[in-house]
Amino acid sequence: MNSLTGDNSIEARKAGPLLARGVCRHLLQLDFTVIEEFVPERGLRVDVIALGPKGEFWVVECKSSRADFQADSKWQGYLPWCDRYFWAVDGSFPINLLPLETGLILADSYDAEIVRMGPEVKIAPARRKKLTQKFARDAARRLQSYRDPGVAAISYPQA
Repeated sequence: MNSLTGDNSIEARKAGPLLARGVCRHLLQLDFTVIEEFVPERGLRVDVIALGPKGEFWVVECKSSRADFQADSKWQGYLPWCDRYFWAVDGSFPINLLPLETGLILADSYDAEIVRMGPEVKIAPARRKKLTQKFARDAARRLQSYRDPGVAAISYPQA
């Protein structure tokens, strides 16, 4: 996929999830637990949310092309849901497009590297409690759905 052209081929659409896989692998090495495609509240869906060993939350948005980045109009709505915010891109992405006041991760499908640490802005305590509970419940539901795929369709109320 060419980051400059915004290629919309099947391979290009697979690039985001592959970047997320590399990001998740790296964050696991830093003792974070991760959930992909997490919904902190209705109308928002982050590519990766990570819960750190001290209770900190990081959000990582994976962008596979210039077009993918330019089409993202919701990212600032994710900021109140994390202590640090990052973009994850591959080595061919034009990083000059990304806001300097956010973190930067270079990734591929196997690993990643934090190039620029996102600034820390602490989540409000009440929101942190709500987010921690939602993270735990969503992770447990996903685990249960892997263990017993049919139970999710009949047991979980719609959020």
